[in-house]
Amino acid sequence: MDIRKLVKNEVVGLKAYNAKEIPCRIKLDANESPYGFADAAKRITGIRTNRYPDPEAKVLRQLIAKDLKVGTGDILFGNGSDELIYYLITTFGGPVLYPVPTFSMYGIIGQALGEEKIEVPLDKDFDLDTDVFLTTVRKKKPKLVFLSSPNNPTGNCFSTDRILKVLEASKGIVVIDEAYQPFSSERGMLPLLKDYENLIFMRTLSKIGLAALRLGFMVAAPGIIEEVNKVRLPFNVNAFSQAIAVSALKRKKEFRASIRTIVAERSRLWEELERIAGIKPFPSEANFILLRVDDPAHVYNSLLRKGILVRNLNDAVKGCLRVTVGTPKENTAFLKALKKIVC
Repeated sequence: MDIRKLVKNEVVGLKAYNAKEIPCRIKLDANESPYGFADAAKRITGIRTNRYPDPEAKVLRQLIAKDLKVGTGDILFGNGSDELIYYLITTFGGPVLYPVPTFSMYGIIGQALGEEKIEVPLDKDFDLDTDVFLTTVRKKKPKLVFLSSPNNPTGNCFSTDRILKVLEASKGIVVIDEAYQPFSSERGMLPLLKDYENLIFMRTLSKIGLAALRLGFMVAAPGIIEEVNKVRLPFNVNAFSQAIAVSALKRKKEFRASIRTIVAERSRLWEELERIAGIKPFPSEANFILLRVDDPAHVYNSLLRKGILVRNLNDAVKGCLRVTVGTPKENTAFLKALKKIVC
């Protein structure tokens, strides 16, 4: 029996997201924080495993709403941003428009759900190409526009004025994915929520030390939350993730200290990379740096042989690797190994 004959055409044409576990001593490939909250797991000891979790994640919702100064009815949780992207495309449909290169799941999920996906290349500075983007918005009338700012994998924030032009031109929903906003020098665009009825923000806890929990959330007007909530799977966020997140998020000093360290190390990494002949690092507002090298496959494999795992992005951004900012010790080891490889 040929199983592929039973599979939707859109899925047959997909490639699975490559998230393999590759053995290494220094892991700098997945934009995770090098700092975690292991002792926060103590909060799970009182959880009754025979009961379903709070379907509304009320305690966590109240904590985040207070921190962001939004209403509790403005928040919806998902198992990471990926699940929220599924919900959004399921709710609103397509076409789905996004710039490239960017977070690959916008396109993967759009295709999996059978919706038209529209990709608009970024300009030479990795910013939104305003003329092309706005022309495409007006012509294609996308139901959803995804803008990741700071953008993965380029690391930069899109220009605020260009984002505003997209918002004003769009008749559909505009989703600003601020997964990396905690590391940015810009304060984010959440205050715009009150000015645009078609605006949604996505945030995640994965980049700030809680990737194991798979917890993301979206912030939008209650009317949007109500519609998206119709397709949310019941009890989608488990009790363990909720409890650990509440415990960790109350420790703001630790979060802020780890983020400050990552930002400082990002600056050190970038300055060191800029001094290495044959390496071009791109400025970053995220917890990673995109860098162009002469032979990305050779550099990637050579680093891996030394036990250092980075991300080879040659297919998405020609000639480029992406390195996550690690601990000072990990970053020093990466720089030392890289210099031996390329010099």
